Amino acid sequence: MNRTNIASVSDFEKFIGFSRAVRVGDYIHISGTAPIGDDGKTAFTDDLYRQTLRCIEIMQKAIEDAGGSLGDVVRTRVFLTDVSRWKEAAKAHGEVFQEIRPACTFLEVSGFIDPDWLVEMEADCIINLD
Repeated sequence: MNRTNIASVSDFEKFIGFSRAVRVGDYIHISGTAPIGDDGKTAFTDDLYRQTLRCIEIMQKAIEDAGGSLGDVVRTRVFLTDVSRWKEAAKAHGEVFQEIRPACTFLEVSGFIDPDWLVEMEADCIINLD
């Protein structure tokens, strides 16, 4: 099977040695995705809902660059620094994935690389299910 690495504009990719997404066959795996704006800075500081939407936007681009679509997402993971605010992230997730309904897990973590990040997300896709 062929492997395709999908890059993004994150400065962390080369330093850490990872890809935004990796496609192998019909599988696409999306790395932990933080709410980074086009300027390279944290987007929507203190707004968990909008940070979650930003993570999904970044993941969507990577999925599409790998030849898939949001409809191919079969699993998401939502990592939060304050799980008591889960409904804010869930609202954003639900707006995008309500009809797709991937398997989903919400987890609380002690922190991220940037303390302004309130959320990171991962996703897995399977394409060509027909």
